[in-house]
Amino acid sequence: QVHLVDSGGGLVQAGGSLRLSCVASGRAFKDYAVAWFRQGPGTEREFVAGMPWNGFRTFYADSVKGRFTISRDNTKNTATLQMDSLTPEDTAVYYCNADPKPVPHPSGKPSIVPGDYWGQGTQVTVLS
Repeated sequence: QVHLVDSGGGLVQAGGSLRLSCVASGRAFKDYAVAWFRQGPGTEREFVAGMPWNGFRTFYADSVKGRFTISRDNTKNTATLQMDSLTPEDTAVYYCNADPKPVPHPSGKPSIVPGDYWGQGTQVTVLS
């Protein structure tokens, strides 16, 4: 069982940066992949970034590639999402998620489906 707490959201001007944090409780966190998802106004929740338990690879949505960086520290049971060059389109509630999994997609690029463990979400608002 893993309990996640998100923080770090806020209000920022376009072009600015924010750093989101996810603190996990539960010894199993280090064994799970971790991901960030987001849900903007009137949109469905979407995958943003993810990495496996060992942190050896990272995965990003095309919309954030080159601007966002996901990382984790298994010794501290934390995951972070560094967000740079923010745009108003990044405005959303961001959620940390544990145990996401890739599933095949006809495009050849796997989709990332969320696991069962969610943070409560943190609001990011980017002003134009």
